[in-house]
Amino acid sequence: MEFEHVLVVGAGQMGAGIAQVVAASGRRVSLYDAAPGAVERGVAAITKSLTKLAEKGGADPAEVLARIEPADELVAADLMIEAVVENADVKRDIFRQSDELFPEAAVLASNTSSIPITLLAAATSRPDRVAGMHFFNPVPVLKLVEVIRGLETSDETARSISALAVDLGKTPAEARDLPGFVSNRILMPFINEAAYALLEGVAEPEAIDTIAKLGFAHPMGPLALADLIGLDTCVAIMEVLHQGLGNPKYAPCPLLRQYVQAGRLGRKSGRGIYEYA
Repeated sequence: MEFEHVLVVGAGQMGAGIAQVVAASGRRVSLYDAAPGAVERGVAAITKSLTKLAEKGGADPAEVLARIEPADELVAADLMIEAVVENADVKRDIFRQSDELFPEAAVLASNTSSIPITLLAAATSRPDRVAGMHFFNPVPVLKLVEVIRGLETSDETARSISALAVDLGKTPAEARDLPGFVSNRILMPFINEAAYALLEGVAEPEAIDTIAKLGFAHPMGPLALADLIGLDTCVAIMEVLHQGLGNPKYAPCPLLRQYVQAGRLGRKSGRGIYEYA
């Protein structure tokens, strides 16, 4: 399968990053987001990112931006990559609409970090051409793409998504469609336990992150990483793990829930575990 035209649905942190790397590969990208002003903010973020990369020898920003077309609605393409909020009902509606709009041979993919691909595929008439394409933040920098096969994802679809990931300069790794896949099955309990350590007064946030960074050779501590991901997203993923696996160890830490209730979502809101300018 050749993906010359890609629709990215969702122009937030992840969607903008995905649109950027796809356009940088020479492909035409349509960027859509239902939220007013979201596409414009996404394009501004892409421009800022490309400018920084150009200073280090990256592609000409104008050349990449010329391949990104803001869209006012869903438009048909060869591939749809959905990157909206971690809400199964919202995602299923996007897959249903895209299935009705896209050509029969087109592939529908999700950047979801936890919601079952099989559930999303069931909203379409093409479950064999639905797969997970899970990028990592920041998308232009991190090399991994987790490729998730739903129950009926075909070999051809999985191969095509993996080949696209390689063409984008990424390294694909395949995972089964089980709660949290591989990445968040491992990462979220790590973040959750760090939040419990903070809740129980084991150490201050800076100490917890310093111990993780220097002790485990991680580039970022788990609490700072939670702020980068978004505390609301972390809680949503933990809820999926908890519900899907039925194990109480996956229940979100009460402190994370409280911060989300207070609007302390992390970097995107200016305050989470830490405060940001």
